[in-house]
Amino acid sequence: MEALREAFQHPSFWLLTAGFFVCGFHVAFIMVHLPAFTVDQGLPSWVGPYALSVVGIANIVGTFIAGQSGRFIEKRRGLSLIYFGRAILFLGFLYLPITPVSVIVICGLLGLLWLSTIPLTSGLVATFFGTTWMSMLFGIVFLSHQLGSFLGVWLGGRLYDMTKSYDAMWWISIALGLLAALINWPIQEKPVARLAATSARPVGA
Repeated sequence: MEALREAFQHPSFWLLTAGFFVCGFHVAFIMVHLPAFTVDQGLPSWVGPYALSVVGIANIVGTFIAGQSGRFIEKRRGLSLIYFGRAILFLGFLYLPITPVSVIVICGLLGLLWLSTIPLTSGLVATFFGTTWMSMLFGIVFLSHQLGSFLGVWLGGRLYDMTKSYDAMWWISIALGLLAALINWPIQEKPVARLAATSARPVGA
């Protein structure tokens, strides 16, 4: 309970959790609705699944790069750049000609930003609170991700049924990406006072 109380009183923890909600929204919406979007745009049925496979391949590279980037730039800044990059790429689905090539290229770039949020997000949880309660605290952050996933899948279908278009979902995804970029920026990337006091204590004290 002390670990939960400490986390729930930590503003940066809530900012991180809110940002990860957006990650889930984006990922689940794309995974479930991209094939339907491409067919709706008049493309062959193979384009959506092929584009998702490109996302998966690029994701391996992007996740590795993001994990390594945490050694050179602040993790919060990396997260902000990832969410901002997603928002820019989503604009492509609204303003670029929708062809097999454009969809696959956008998805390849999107794959670099796909689950690259995970090493940075989990790294920030460890930075804040240490590793003792890491699984529980990151689990709470990940619950937010799953709630966002549910909303992304459900809202995508609901809005399409209402409007017969995915345009509204792309705009919502763009707005959420920009919001996530903003709320990750002010995160204080430093340990809580408990850990800071422990690290500052002289050896043997």
